[in-house]
Amino acid sequence: MIIVMRPRSTQAEVDGVASRITKAGLTPHISQGVERTIIGVIGDERLIHKEHFSLLPGVEDVLRILKPYKLASREFRAAPSVIDVAGVPVGGANIVVIAGPCSVESEDQLLDTARAVRASGARLLRGGAYKPRTSPYAFQGLGEEGLQLLAKAKKETGLGIVTEVMESSDVDLVAQYADLLQVGARNMQNTKLLRSLSKIKKPVLLKRNFSATLTEFLMSAEYLLAGGNDQVILCERGIRTFVEYTRNTLDLNIVPAIKLLSHLPIIVDPSHGTGRQDLVTPMSRAAIAAGADGLMVEVHPNPAEAFSDGDQSLTPERFQAMMGELAGIANVMGRPLSRT
Repeated sequence: MIIVMRPRSTQAEVDGVASRITKAGLTPHISQGVERTIIGVIGDERLIHKEHFSLLPGVEDVLRILKPYKLASREFRAAPSVIDVAGVPVGGANIVVIAGPCSVESEDQLLDTARAVRASGARLLRGGAYKPRTSPYAFQGLGEEGLQLLAKAKKETGLGIVTEVMESSDVDLVAQYADLLQVGARNMQNTKLLRSLSKIKKPVLLKRNFSATLTEFLMSAEYLLAGGNDQVILCERGIRTFVEYTRNTLDLNIVPAIKLLSHLPIIVDPSHGTGRQDLVTPMSRAAIAAGADGLMVEVHPNPAEAFSDGDQSLTPERFQAMMGELAGIANVMGRPLSRT
């Protein structure tokens, strides 16, 4: 349920509605726009009726949201959300490119990559300090040392940092270094981790699980929103199908679908979505054409020697060439690439 306040409703009227919601055993979620305020009612709506609020001072309308994802829906917020990540707006007028290595391996590797992707137009630097791997024997990341190297790269290049957090116990530590905390596909429905991230005041990048439906994806986002963190960015990274010639099947259908159903920005990860260097550029072009708000691309100075995901990582030279191609498509779409 959402309660729409009249234009120029007073703070006292807003507080009165919020108090009535709390007394009913539910939680108010207040969204203040330029012209009016909307109050979401979070909890079991069977406990209340529209009439409990429709006659309160300042209330213009009371609407029930039919979608299970209340706060993530267009019904709750019609205007697209724009999320500020280290001064870079994601979901706004420009398309944002995030780039960097799958995992932080060494200082030289990270700094070389950071310098290269920044020179080519990337606005944010990705790099894994903690790596969830299928094999327990594979490289698992450098941990806090990796975070410290990311901080060094940020200091030199000015690029905001995007890195994954895997456990609730690591949220505070990772938040000290990251400008955008990533929830990986394996953890999309890790509700304990989502609840922990909902309490921090930093943006969260939520990647779609490779078997998740659109509704399941948005319900995971709802955990973050309902807990109090409205800085959520979605990421499509491919789903698992019977196709065998790519690592995953990049589901670009979900981009316009999300735009229709939700106000949250959505970016696309063509590296994980395909698992192949030769498909990253064409699928990046397609993602922009489909309406994505940005891309997240893996780049490595020497993919053949990468500790993880070398098959899907671009060299800095190929990334630079790709950025040149993307600029033209972005301009045609009326959403130029975000530049420093």
